[in-house]
Order: sequence, then structure tokens, then C-alpha cells
Amino acid sequence: MNAVDFFCGGGGMTRGLLNAGIHVQFGLDINPACQHTYEYNNGIPYLCRDISSITPEELTRDYPVLLNNGDLLLVGCAPCQPFSKQRRSDHEHISTNLLDDFGRFVRALEPVCVLIENVPGIQNRGHVVFERFLTLLDEMHYHTFYTVVNAQNYGVPQKRKRLVLIAAQDFFPDEPPVTHGGGLLPYMTVRDAIERFPAIEAGGTNEAFLNHSASSLSDINLRRIEATPHDGGGRLDWPPELVLACHNHGHNGHTDVYGRMSWDSVSPTLTSKCFSLSNGRFGHPEQNRAISLREAAALQSFDDDYQFFGSTQEIGRQIGNAVPVLLAQRIGEYILAHHQQN
Repeated sequence: MNAVDFFCGGGGMTRGLLNAGIHVQFGLDINPACQHTYEYNNGIPYLCRDISSITPEELTRDYPVLLNNGDLLLVGCAPCQPFSKQRRSDHEHISTNLLDDFGRFVRALEPVCVLIENVPGIQNRGHVVFERFLTLLDEMHYHTFYTVVNAQNYGVPQKRKRLVLIAAQDFFPDEPPVTHGGGLLPYMTVRDAIERFPAIEAGGTNEAFLNHSASSLSDINLRRIEATPHDGGGRLDWPPELVLACHNHGHNGHTDVYGRMSWDSVSPTLTSKCFSLSNGRFGHPEQNRAISLREAAALQSFDDDYQFFGSTQEIGRQIGNAVPVLLAQRIGEYILAHHQQN
């Protein structure tokens, strides 16, 4: 089975599909900062293009293998920001029409399978564009299934809920079988994922592992992490002199910020700011720093030899926005197995 990975970013979905045995022909994304990471690790082309500015005819001219639609999977993990519960504005986000653009390629290429991964909020904030896409699939006589899955149930050491939609012409899709939890394999934990990495200080790097570098901390934030109990402590444990001014004036929300992860639990959902102590429960369980970029990648189930390129902020986006590799692999294995039966 061949595939195209639209909105591919740094390549989490592509890497998982390749691991599953699916032949990804290329990735497409508008962000030039992801190209080196994607091509270096996956060995396939990265088309740095705006999906709204290209046509299916252009792609099939350059990649005629896509004309074999009976063996083609189209993947579209559009940017999730417009559908995220963290988004506050009710005005339409420019990215909400990206699913419509992806739909143009589904209509034109008529792939045998379609895969979408996005935040659960696409069902409510994005209901208009999502309903349009479901209508398209119905008009094209796809068998369609979608549900919200948790990546921890597929071996990812992270609590990460995502909507997964599978549409197929040659089988009736269902939820890919879970592998962890509930009498199956035990959940992978933070300890399983990152305990092996050498200790480093805030602002430090250990070159024994690729991208094993941690962001520096201001003096006050270093004092705060030092005052945070190991293995799951948070800002509510601080003495009064370390409490942020905004938290002294009746604001008790966002209790996870500045918190440490717990060794023997799955990690919280990683974001594009997963390297920043002040943007979530991204503190190392016992070292006085935020998790390193390498540790964040491990929590997204990237292999240790998957190297990221760019600034700290850009690498953080590549990692935090990625589809966890193991989740992508399990979904890919499910699709490939059912496609091959038909």
C-alpha cells in the first residue's frame, strides 16, 4: 500500500506508517523548518507547499503511482489549533479550511483508504468543516468510522486523546485494537521512556543522545523547581515567596504549570511548548529542569536515532505537534491488514 502524508510536520505519522510496512511516497507541509528533520530521518521527499495552491493533477504528474487508487492511502492530519479546547476565539481560524483542501484530493484521487488524526474538539468547534468532510466521504460511498482514542492504549507513554477517522472502500473500519491497559500489556510510563537518559542541568546538553538538551531557567524558576517535590509535585507545594503574583489574586487554574511528571505514570499531553517548565507539567520527575527535547521525543515514542533540526522552539513544535509514532504504527498496521484481506 502506498500513502501520502498531508500536513506531515516533522514526520511522526510518516515514521509510524513506514514502520507498519506502508510505502509513504512523500510528505507535504507548508513549514520549511520541518523539511530537514523529515527527509533526514525518513529518506523520502518533503514537498514544502501550501496545499491550497496545488492541484491533484500536479501531484499525479510527478508521482504517477498515486493513480493506482486501489492501493492508495491518503492521510490528512490538519493543524489542530483551530479545534483545540485551548483556543479562546470564536472567529474562524484560517486553518479550518485545510480539511476542505484535503477533501479536494480525496475527491480527485479516490484513494482506497483515508486516515485523519486530530484533536477531539474537531467534532464541536470544527463541526461545520468536519460535517462537510463526512458528507464528502458519504457521497463517495466510503465506509467510515471515527472515535476518540487515547495514545496510552497503544504503547505510547503519554495520555493523549485524539480523534481518529478511518474511511475505506474495501472494508468496514473499526477502532484499531488496543494493546495496553485493561488486562493487556501495562501502560508505558515516564520511567520506561526517559529514565535511561543521562542527567543534565537546566541549560545543559549531553551529546551521548541526539537532542538531549534542556532549556535554561531564570533564577526564580530554578528556585521554584528546586522547591517542587520530586515525582509529581507542583506549584501548590511552593512556599509563599515563590508563588506567582497572578496565583496570589484568586487565580487557581492551570495547576499543572511548573509541575513535575510522575515516574510511574504516563506523561501528560505534550504540546509545542513541552520543553518549557512554565507551560505545563513538563518538569523532570527529579532533576531540576524541564524535560529535554530528547525526552519529549521519547514520550512521543520516537526512536532515539530520530534527529530533530532547528531552534529549540522549532524542535519543540515538531515534537509536540507530532502524531505519536507508535499510535501511527498501530493504526497503519490495522489498515494494512484489512486492506490486504480484500
